[in-house]
Amino acid sequence: MTDSKETVAIVIPVFNEEHVLPELLARLGGLLAGQPGLAWRVVFVDDGSRDRTAELVRAQAAADPRFELVELSRNFGFQSALSAGLARAAGADAVVTMDADLQDPPELIPKLIAAWRSGAEVVRAVRASRSETGLRRMGFDLFHSLYGRLTDIPVESNTGTFGLLGGPALEAFAQLPERNRFFPGLRAWIGFPTADVAYDRQERAAGRPKQTLRRLVRYAVDGFFSFSYLPLRFLTYSGILVSLLGFILGLYFIVKRLLGIETASTGFTTLVSLVTFLGGIQLIGIGVLGEYLGRVYDEVKQRPIYIVKPPRR
Repeated sequence: MTDSKETVAIVIPVFNEEHVLPELLARLGGLLAGQPGLAWRVVFVDDGSRDRTAELVRAQAAADPRFELVELSRNFGFQSALSAGLARAAGADAVVTMDADLQDPPELIPKLIAAWRSGAEVVRAVRASRSETGLRRMGFDLFHSLYGRLTDIPVESNTGTFGLLGGPALEAFAQLPERNRFFPGLRAWIGFPTADVAYDRQERAAGRPKQTLRRLVRYAVDGFFSFSYLPLRFLTYSGILVSLLGFILGLYFIVKRLLGIETASTGFTTLVSLVTFLGGIQLIGIGVLGEYLGRVYDEVKQRPIYIVKPPRR
């Protein structure tokens, strides 16, 4: 007699999370015990941790075969680690993606599964509130307010990694080959019936955030440039506007000359202002083109986005 249980995998990238892992493992153990009707897999992806993270997960996997560890050869970044986990979870009926810091509560997973069973292939956990304050909170709010207006693929505000992909959505996601990855945007791009589950994002359980401000800014830039041509369009519109203004200004001086109106003037301040303005636009244009060209260069090189360590013998 075959086992007809649905398989649900939980993919969790981790990087230097030894302080939060004991509580996370305990809460995941409670979740799995409370849902005996499912075949569970919990895939931890160690993204080159330098503490005891891999050791703790390895010990848990030895004690409970439902847990497994994927070790990357170095720190490739959160998005690459997430992709490695999704690749390992291939074949599951559904895959839950989440952070390790317990700001995404594992206790919400049954609601994500319920929405999936109701027909949604993509289930997004939407933050009704969040605990961040200060500069990080301002940055998050600014990003979410601008992203939907500036990109070609609409993404629900206040969503992140936490959510669920059904089997067909996971197969579609596996076909996306790009190196600069923005998970919420890719999840929105693949389509499929989608449902939202609201929750209150908690404070980090222990330790300090591993996503530095620099990495968050880079992540936001990847999101904008991967799903929007607006910067290029803006450059086109700016060029048209500047050309039009230059034509009008030239026509103005020609008319004054034809009418015999004196036009002689040193115009030093005006000249410097115009040169500075046009130079600034050109440098911005070169920078925007560089962002797109750099991404094209990454794709052309065809390097893998992660390398998995061989398992220990």
